[in-house]
Amino acid sequence: MTNFEMTQTRKAEILRQRARLLAKESEKIKEDAEHLEIVEFLLAHERYGMELIHIREVYPLKKMTRVPCTPPFVLGIINFRGQILSIIDIKKFFDLPERENTEQKRVIVLCSEEMEFGMLTDEILGVKSVPLSDIQTSVETLNGIRAEYLRGITEDRLIILNGAKILSDKNIVVHEEV
Repeated sequence: MTNFEMTQTRKAEILRQRARLLAKESEKIKEDAEHLEIVEFLLAHERYGMELIHIREVYPLKKMTRVPCTPPFVLGIINFRGQILSIIDIKKFFDLPERENTEQKRVIVLCSEEMEFGMLTDEILGVKSVPLSDIQTSVETLNGIRAEYLRGITEDRLIILNGAKILSDKNIVVHEEV
């Protein structure tokens, strides 16, 4: 075999390896598209999840200022990196029972082009990937206001909230003048 033939054989082998790698990458992209990346958290002893695409960050609840003449689900405002951010208690919005105060409380900062606010959680459990095939979209056990904001529920009872619906809901916006 000449050097030229050896070089051509080597080039062909390199191209085959690259093609295999590119095929694996497209499989990975397809696999990622079939999953939801969520932040898992506790609200009143139930596990909930919210898609990462709606979350700016998770922030520890520090000093908060109450705001008078607001609905019960509006806890107050905080200074979040120099920005005034409203904090809502989604448990009150969903009419869930209160949980004792813990040091684990965190604020999930939700954001979209139209709205940004913080949602109080009892505890952050972590980030996980949930296959779309594991999510049941029609659930008869959840009713009332929670059903309106439900994306689905998994077999292990993880309730996945619809972040886009929560961020676009005008019931969360408070426009009261005193």
